[in-house]
Amino acid sequence: MKSLLFSWIISSVFTNISAATPDWSSSATLPKGETRSDIYGYGENLEKIKKEGYLLALKWPVEVTGLVVPYEPLKYFLEAPKNPLRNLMERVAEAKLGYTDLDGMYEWLGLNIYPKNDAVSAVHRIPYPTDNQSYPDFRMGASLIRTPHAPNSTGLTFSCATCHSGTFMGKAVMGLTNKRPRANEFFVLAKNYVPMIPSGFFRVATNATIEEKEMFSRTKENLKYVGSVSPQVLGLDTSLPHVALSLHKRKGDEYASKVPLSRYERRRRGKHKLEDFVADSKPMPWWNLKYKTRWLSDGSIVAGNPILTNFLWNEVGRGTDLHELETWMKTNKETIKKLTAMAFANKAPRWTDFFPEETIDLASAQRGEKVFNQSCKRCHGQYEKRWSEVSSEEYDQWSLSELIETTRVTYHEKTPVKDVGTDPQRWQATETFADALNQLAISKWMKTTVEPQEGYVPPPLEGIFLRYPYFHNNSVPNLCALMEKVEDRPKRFVQGPSFEEEDYDRDCVGYPVGDQIPRHWWKERGAIFDTSKPGLRNIGHTKMFWTSDGKRRHTERQRSDLLMYLKTL
Repeated sequence: MKSLLFSWIISSVFTNISAATPDWSSSATLPKGETRSDIYGYGENLEKIKKEGYLLALKWPVEVTGLVVPYEPLKYFLEAPKNPLRNLMERVAEAKLGYTDLDGMYEWLGLNIYPKNDAVSAVHRIPYPTDNQSYPDFRMGASLIRTPHAPNSTGLTFSCATCHSGTFMGKAVMGLTNKRPRANEFFVLAKNYVPMIPSGFFRVATNATIEEKEMFSRTKENLKYVGSVSPQVLGLDTSLPHVALSLHKRKGDEYASKVPLSRYERRRRGKHKLEDFVADSKPMPWWNLKYKTRWLSDGSIVAGNPILTNFLWNEVGRGTDLHELETWMKTNKETIKKLTAMAFANKAPRWTDFFPEETIDLASAQRGEKVFNQSCKRCHGQYEKRWSEVSSEEYDQWSLSELIETTRVTYHEKTPVKDVGTDPQRWQATETFADALNQLAISKWMKTTVEPQEGYVPPPLEGIFLRYPYFHNNSVPNLCALMEKVEDRPKRFVQGPSFEEEDYDRDCVGYPVGDQIPRHWWKERGAIFDTSKPGLRNIGHTKMFWTSDGKRRHTERQRSDLLMYLKTL
């Protein structure tokens, strides 16, 4: 008995040590069937830490960030009573952007609306980053902060939630990829227009204080070191070229110093490949992190905490001084831990959080599990269900929602990268700037390593029903299309919103296509996806559905059952 007790104590101690000190190395592994959902071993305090992490994800915590817009002057310019000068400027803004107030700007950016927490179920509640948890008068991702450079003025910048919160069937979801963000396009506009505005003129036109004028001047200066490119289509992200092009504008030392490059140096470097080479992709959902040991869609971050990497990439793309960023990271380790813990603890929503449980056919889903395990498990992992843990005679003691619950996910011990023929341009782009990132002193301190790969990570599939469109580049609108030959997949579709029943194809699990696309969606030209473009091609991932001689591997019923099963993940 004493021996058993001693073994239990030793086991507990080492388990806690392991949980409290994550292995971020390239040799990290996860024991079969285990996750890193409590990556720092917070135990019963995890939910509290998770809430604090959400607040940090909603309000950008990096006070030394390089791009901050003076908030009150911006609000004054857009919303105060008119004057002739602002009348003219607003007409220009309206023609270019289509908004003339702050909420219009937030809507254009694709920011999601905070839920009314007293009117939604617990699973859909999101904490408010405001005093006394009052309902915000801004949207998710808009971040009002004070900086050490302007301690008495409020600045507007954008947080993790800009890209890592989404709306599905009218409900906001933290950790879901935003399907309609314009953050990268916003940087392009800022880069093109802000440097043209004299700081003195900005102060007069917006009623800014001297400190707010200095905040604006600092942002103008930092924009000199920001390289940006617009995504090819709404719903995609150009963070990778954004970082690469920004580093290309800096000195090549270990802190990527912000000094003007000589004409000779600019000519020697020439044009960066990613100015024209399309490497658009979408951010991955947070709830997959707990299963993985490498990061990004191509798995090229082989070592390092992905949250630290996210801070570095964001701030390089905001023209931030890397000495200041490194100091901030070293003095805000608890902030980073809380954000990391939250992201790894983030849970995928379930089908029954949005639709009645009666929309799931249990027998069909159970048959679909067999199809999945034969065709998909090897790459995407295994998802054990409660229906397998209880006898069929006991089913009437459980609700359908309980029976279809995933009770265990078994993913790879080491996250793999596989080339299944999907568009290669995103993974090919990594080699253009991996060395520049790895040589940074801050990367070495973070122990982050970028290694170009050949292919993409086959991701865990929890919450797959609301992660459409599919593939790293969003090129496949729904799961029915994914099961087709490349030549039979939709060539064009529209990345619309998700509010109404008609916005979602329940049977095919994703966007409606063809005649089912709501007609008004076609008016938004920037949301029309054209799969003929390089980087946006819908090629690959066919061998699991088609034989080499062009025959289907599954019957129509098997495909229908597989779709039903995937809805339960």
